[in-house]
Amino acid sequence: MASGGYVVLFSNPRGGSGYSEEHGRAIRGPAGDAGPGWGTRDYEDVMAVVDTAIERFDFVDPDRLGVIGGSYGGFMTSWVIDHTNRFKAAISERAVNNLVSMFGSSDLFWVFERQFGGPLWDNIEAYLDRSPSTYANNIETPVLVLHSEQDLRCNIEQGEHLFTLLRLLGKEVEMLRFPGESHELTRGGSPAHRVMRFDAVLEWFGRYLSPTSG
Repeated sequence: MASGGYVVLFSNPRGGSGYSEEHGRAIRGPAGDAGPGWGTRDYEDVMAVVDTAIERFDFVDPDRLGVIGGSYGGFMTSWVIDHTNRFKAAISERAVNNLVSMFGSSDLFWVFERQFGGPLWDNIEAYLDRSPSTYANNIETPVLVLHSEQDLRCNIEQGEHLFTLLRLLGKEVEMLRFPGESHELTRGGSPAHRVMRFDAVLEWFGRYLSPTSG
């Protein structure tokens, strides 16, 4: 991405690992003494990184921002564009978009019941409230959905769900599916598909973020 002419920002928001148990548990909720849940403090931290970069570095163009993420980063990408229109293009990759269907389609998502105050049948409102797809009508950012058809962690239906909703809403969205690939496409996928995926990323951002675009 840097060699393609982009400034790359990478952050470790609350909820991630590497600092402390308190840092990692900050979005675990909404029950008990835990945090307020996904899409809260993590979203605040991601946006704070963007604001700080714009403030510190004059080579960051606040009018040509893109956002990309995979897996939980895919959730965060979908969540970000649900809640702000600051970004001119987004790529939501192998994402979590609908927590209700994710609970029954993922190979391990049931372990995340501690993040939402209990299993799906006890607290479906929390799962809906934290699902990016619930707020899809707010999205104005053009979105490229990338997903692997053999992804057992975040099933292909998660990408299809967001894509279908946005098409029904008349939003600007495209979807690229990778047959025979898993959740590990970007790290362990076939060389041909990894090149294809990165070419698609550069093309999508180039379409909306280049100095000559719209």
